[in-house]
Amino acid sequence: MTPEPSRRRLAFALDYPTLADARAGAARVRDSVGVLKVGLELFVREGPAAIALGADLGCDVFLDLKLHDIPETVDRAVASAIHHGVRYLTVHAGGGRRMLDQAARRAEGSGLTLLAVTVLTSLDDADLTELGVSDSTTDHARRLAALARDSGIHGLVCSVNEVARLRELMGPAAVLVTPGIRPAAGPSDDQKRTGTPGAAVRAGSSLLVVGRPIRDAADPAATARAIAAEIAEAEGAG
Repeated sequence: MTPEPSRRRLAFALDYPTLADARAGAARVRDSVGVLKVGLELFVREGPAAIALGADLGCDVFLDLKLHDIPETVDRAVASAIHHGVRYLTVHAGGGRRMLDQAARRAEGSGLTLLAVTVLTSLDDADLTELGVSDSTTDHARRLAALARDSGIHGLVCSVNEVARLRELMGPAAVLVTPGIRPAAGPSDDQKRTGTPGAAVRAGSSLLVVGRPIRDAADPAATARAIAAEIAEAEGAG
């Protein structure tokens, strides 16, 4: 089994269409993975039953719903996540100060860590320009991170490209989550800002999210072990 500190830094994205598929996939890698990420596909189909997989398999649950709505609606959704024992929950930093403030107040003292999504890893500078944002992805992520921090949210979702600068901004206690993690020889799929597990840890990532490279591997358990080993090696070199 992977050493516990390294295991707790690896989140496996349960990008499966059904609860049965997700359970089987998570069970294959549970010895190397400490966090199960439940995203929109699985949650919309299965609801809270997907969250229960964490307790069943001895893993924390990362509920990745990227909440972005009026403050009252997000407040109530955060309360529901707390009720279900979720460890991590995403909200969009672009939802604005009032939404972030209210979400932070709701989560305070609950054991739930809110993660403000800065710039999706599927976007690059050209995409931001098309959306009317003149900043680069790095500068825009920094602006949104500062807004989240000032609103009382001390967790972020950001790419490997931004994590070192955002670690400087947020400080050592912040939880910085990096999706778009790909083994060096793997494809990037639809992600545009990716990085290897070792690079993410060395840059200051707290939690690495890996989905398709594990799910679609010929041997998911071996792939998860290799990624966890790379995390442990990078920790030792830090």
